[in-house]
Amino acid sequence: MDIAGKVAVVTGAAVGIGRAIATRLGAAGASVVVADLDAAGAEETCALIGPTARFVQIDVRDDEAMRELVSCRPQILVNNAGGGAVLTPSFPDASVARWTASLEVNLRAPMLAMQLAVPGMREAGGGAVVNVGSTAGLGFGPHVSPEYSAAKAALIRLTSTLKIDGVRVNCVVPDWVATPRGIRERDELPPAERGPSQVPLEAVTDGVVRFVEDESLTGRVLLLEQEAEPRLLN
Repeated sequence: MDIAGKVAVVTGAAVGIGRAIATRLGAAGASVVVADLDAAGAEETCALIGPTARFVQIDVRDDEAMRELVSCRPQILVNNAGGGAVLTPSFPDASVARWTASLEVNLRAPMLAMQLAVPGMREAGGGAVVNVGSTAGLGFGPHVSPEYSAAKAALIRLTSTLKIDGVRVNCVVPDWVATPRGIRERDELPPAERGPSQVPLEAVTDGVVRFVEDESLTGRVLLLEQEAEPRLLN
């Protein structure tokens, strides 16, 4: 798929990974919808992209707001909004409302966005969805936030099992990414859990662009590890 001239929705695009993805797609010629709760950060992202970007303030847990978001009929959807990887207390000590919110943001919201966007993508002749996972969803070891890791594991598995006519769905799965928030959260972890370095933002945006442009790729999971080459897991 040629990115130029397409409408792209990027959730969680006010800062960090989402901002990097949105600006990369904008630089490639897409009209970018910058979706986030953080108005100030999202407006900064729009300013970085230029006149082809617009801001939509949204809580991805709000069904009606999500329906309105995809009414622009995007051909590209990047489900990046998420969080809560190192929040404490976590399950089972967290309240039901707190761990439910993590599942809603990290799993339910991407599922809903895809479900709402697919009909328009099909009518437009096809589309590309890229989900942003996390290495927290891989493996069998303990994690500081079980609800977050469970949601990301489910998002990765959802991606690999989906077969949607006319719409390609793929997932980038980064380890700790070198954003200001990522650096801060990594520093808060016990030394044994930090790893040797962090994944550069460019590796994530390269993965997103690859999944959008390469029409042979669908249902694939791209692993981005610290100090390692990107690797397709399936």
